[in-house]
Amino acid sequence: MSEERDEPTDAASDPEPEVNISGGADGAGVAAEFDPATADTRAERVVDRLGELYWRKTYGGRDAFTCLVRTILSQNTSDVASQPAHDALIDRYGGAELDLADSLAVADREALAETISSAGLYNQKSRMLQDAAEWVREEFGDAAAFDEFVKGGEPAEVRETLLSVRGVGPKTADCVLLFAGGRAGVFPVDTHVHRIARRLGIAPPDADHEGVREALEAEIRAEKCGFGHTAMIQFGREYCRARKPACLDGPEACPLSDQCERVGVDPVTGEVVDPADF
Repeated sequence: MSEERDEPTDAASDPEPEVNISGGADGAGVAAEFDPATADTRAERVVDRLGELYWRKTYGGRDAFTCLVRTILSQNTSDVASQPAHDALIDRYGGAELDLADSLAVADREALAETISSAGLYNQKSRMLQDAAEWVREEFGDAAAFDEFVKGGEPAEVRETLLSVRGVGPKTADCVLLFAGGRAGVFPVDTHVHRIARRLGIAPPDADHEGVREALEAEIRAEKCGFGHTAMIQFGREYCRARKPACLDGPEACPLSDQCERVGVDPVTGEVVDPADF
């Protein structure tokens, strides 16, 4: 195989998938039960405004190990690249009669890397996947027992346990808690959320990913956090892009303009910098 690469993506090359793959029944989620006009904080008003743009979803019900695999594949790449890798992996190593953790733990490493090559960083990710599979077998016995732990364990304990696994960082752990465990109050932070929360001014400009997560979870009602995560990602793709946010075309171009402090964005000069450098 050729040397693995991970190419940067932009909003144009990374659109929202036609079918939501993040969680819930058949991957689509169900309508979130919250009133989008009950905000007590500006951060929550942002989520409520996003609720006017996107279908308000609630998550949970995904198989936990499959969700972990999917999230590892998505690291440092787009859904456009990682979804085919996920589908190919499930076709080769999954199935109703197979335990995915067992299959991956004993898989040939080179064959696994080739199977997931579209996700980028395939050699690194194949090692991470096998490490995770071996860990599940050693700690829980099989993927079904791991699923029970994620869905029934105390959230803080589940998160701490997941973070002990090589290759599992806070965002990956939180995605498993949200999309598999259906845990309210979990707000995973990816690059979109990290950028937007600080640009809006609802998280400190120098906050790292964990700092942003703590700020959002403290200011947004638990039942709105899961939807807020997925909606903010979509908002980042459509409006609040890294290099060219919509507000550069005027406040009327952005549906959150009245809630945004535009930290790091100069509408006059068009300069856009990281909020920590503003």
